[in-house]
Amino acid sequence: MTDLAAVKAALKTQAVETPSWAYGNSGTRFKVFAQEGVPRSPQEKLDDAAKVHEFTGVAPTVALHIPWDKVEDYSALAKHAEDRGVKLGTINSNTFQDDAYKLGSVCHPDAAVRRKAVAHLLECVDVMDATGSADLKLWFADGTNYPGQDDIRARQDRLSEALVEVYGRLGDGQRMLLEYKFFEPAFYTTDVPDWGTAYAHCLKLGPKAQVVVDTGHHAPGTNIEFIVATLLREGKLGGFDFNSRFYADDDLMVGSADPFQLFRIMYEVVRGGGLDAEVAFMLDQCHNIEAKIPAIIRSVMNVQEATAKALLVDRSALAEAQASGDVLEANAVLMDAYNTDVRPLLRDVREEMGLDPEPLKAYRACGWAEKIVAERVGGEQAGWGA
Repeated sequence: MTDLAAVKAALKTQAVETPSWAYGNSGTRFKVFAQEGVPRSPQEKLDDAAKVHEFTGVAPTVALHIPWDKVEDYSALAKHAEDRGVKLGTINSNTFQDDAYKLGSVCHPDAAVRRKAVAHLLECVDVMDATGSADLKLWFADGTNYPGQDDIRARQDRLSEALVEVYGRLGDGQRMLLEYKFFEPAFYTTDVPDWGTAYAHCLKLGPKAQVVVDTGHHAPGTNIEFIVATLLREGKLGGFDFNSRFYADDDLMVGSADPFQLFRIMYEVVRGGGLDAEVAFMLDQCHNIEAKIPAIIRSVMNVQEATAKALLVDRSALAEAQASGDVLEANAVLMDAYNTDVRPLLRDVREEMGLDPEPLKAYRACGWAEKIVAERVGGEQAGWGA
């Protein structure tokens, strides 16, 4: 039997980090459709993120992206966040938007370009020091489009050299989270294309380097929960970028395309002790046609629902069925948990936390959406690529 009190306690302490860029005009497919009331500065992104935390209670930190969120005074930005009830979280680097990176950044054949990229990564660690952030998240768009374009092995050597230098700059309590991506924008070879490549580099670097799993960065049919289970077993799962995909890196709302997959992933997290370990749960989404703050609230709720279902799995009954080779019963145990309507449970959890049991309804009634549309007029809106 499942201990409901323990399930509630776990849900109350869950934390989902929201990304600053999701609050701005964003979208990576052909066009960004601008919306009224979106933030014009990093401070206004934090204001919106604070509303998500206010109504969900489990989104206490906000990931920054440098240089999109670059400011003169990061201590003041951290204070701005704290004044609104949230904190600054993961620092994300950008080595994909400069013209110099056409042939790569840390893997570029030109040493001067590699030096430029590494300098940016070291700057990001400086930002971590200033904000108190624990995690540096690295994603590289590096790769090649054509056979023979560059030396595949040499590019891995260059990548390793850059990671070693940045790793050595990390302070106590800081981590490097290395992200991988199946393809895009490189079409022939990608320099960090899969979890194995990321794991190999992190293993050589040491305990401060771990792998981050973006749920949209896999080929169709990939068993992501196997990757999660393996990385947890090896102590190398650093975090998640949650989103949903149909075809490629679609950056749709997590749990919207395949909620059963999200449940399966979260079960492996629960089973592997990931809720109690230092695994960072972050959204990485672009809300291009839907209202941004409600979409992020809904995404946080989707993660909560998948987690609740994962916590409700009768692990004793599952272990018994697995040990006896009862294939159908083992599957039924998982399906019983997945088919449970956990919304009443989560409403109870929110009420016990002093929150409105219906976060989306509460947000829509609070007037924030109308307020930001009226007040955020003029100036340059801060969005993807800003």
